[in-house]
Amino acid sequence: MRMDTIIRNGKVVTASGMFEVDVGIEDGKISRLSTTIDDVQAENVIDASGKLVMPGVVDPHVHIDDMYSIDTYETATRAAALGGTTTLIDFAWQAWRGETSHWEEESTLLAGIERKREKAKNSYIDYGLHGGITRTDLDVLDELVEAVEKGITSFKMFTAYEVGLPNGFINRVFQKIAELDAVAALHTEDGSVCDALTEQFREQDRGEASWYPKSRPAYAEAMAAEDAVRMATEAGCKYYGVHTSSEDAGEVLAEFRKRFPSLVRFETCTHYTTHDDSLYQTLGNLPMMAPPLRSRADIESLFDYLERGVMDVVSTDHCAFKRAEKKGGEWWESSFGTNSLQTSFHIFHDIAINQRGFSYPFLVRKFATNPAHLFGLPEKGTLDPGTDADIVIFDPNVEHIIDSSENESRANYSLYDGREVTGRVETTFVRGERVVDDFSLVGNPGHGEFVERSIPDWHP
Repeated sequence: MRMDTIIRNGKVVTASGMFEVDVGIEDGKISRLSTTIDDVQAENVIDASGKLVMPGVVDPHVHIDDMYSIDTYETATRAAALGGTTTLIDFAWQAWRGETSHWEEESTLLAGIERKREKAKNSYIDYGLHGGITRTDLDVLDELVEAVEKGITSFKMFTAYEVGLPNGFINRVFQKIAELDAVAALHTEDGSVCDALTEQFREQDRGEASWYPKSRPAYAEAMAAEDAVRMATEAGCKYYGVHTSSEDAGEVLAEFRKRFPSLVRFETCTHYTTHDDSLYQTLGNLPMMAPPLRSRADIESLFDYLERGVMDVVSTDHCAFKRAEKKGGEWWESSFGTNSLQTSFHIFHDIAINQRGFSYPFLVRKFATNPAHLFGLPEKGTLDPGTDADIVIFDPNVEHIIDSSENESRANYSLYDGREVTGRVETTFVRGERVVDDFSLVGNPGHGEFVERSIPDWHP
């Protein structure tokens, strides 16, 4: 008997524990876990002594090649692979007309799905898509049926910006998503509150970046989250709260999760667990994102939600822009979003494991197993035999300094520039093929495949 690859002498980390076992890979799948695999030959034998062997990161919140990101699939997934991500979920948008839109004419959700799949042909890693609903057009309800048949089993909506949707329409969409047993993902900030505060600060000439967080306060995030999750649970719709940034919003979602354990889940992002709002004073517009960075107390609350298991996922919300699009001028003129696909896993590992003493299984749950489960990816986020050989070999002892000049993303800055961290992805496998080896990219564009996602079951 032969295998393609055997990873020997590493410490395997799963969602439930750590084990000293060898890992066998054959035909792109994990074929065997055993204390020692010495009864077969392999084309490639990797000595992972002193290293951790983990499932590849599954990032369910990424923006690529659209109005929220200048990255192409090639540049974004190169960055992702170096950061240990083996599967990501991007957004396929209904085209709309507006100031922030890239399109001159409206088009359907299904057209948006095909458009994004065409753009993704050079992906280094596997990917899925959320459907993005941007207009109050009831015809989209019929499109949801076909989207689910195509493996798009989650749909995002906004309550703010020019793509913000009114509650009545969101409620109709929740009802249809519930009928399909799919997932609704919501960006929740009360648009009227945020718009009014923004206008007030513009009138008062408060354009310094330190004023920005006050324009999108935590209570506006919590207000919109409560409206949305209440409507979703009344409809029997699975609800996923994206980029939760504050104690106030987390408290709302944690309470509804307690009441509706099979319907409510939510995430935060690495930057909300790392930086507080004082960063606007030091970096100006560079950290411009929505929701904004919050207080140190909010950071502590997010770790509390993560530790208690009521918050499920840490994502990136990767948005790539050039420094010139972020720096200078009033904060309301800046592009919103920040890049972190290449750095997020390293940063969170350093904070959660090295500084706060969380376990490696905790890390695997939040970055791999939970997002795979919540978004219908049974082949991902696990090292179970028979599943895709999406594997990261991680050296927990390597020290390195974050340097944006090494970005594979088109973004030419990082919120973590100059930060020294311990622990780094050494090797990344996607379906048994090495795309990163010895800390360097070795894969080929186009290796990544579109993954049709199943309907997830969130029952505890």
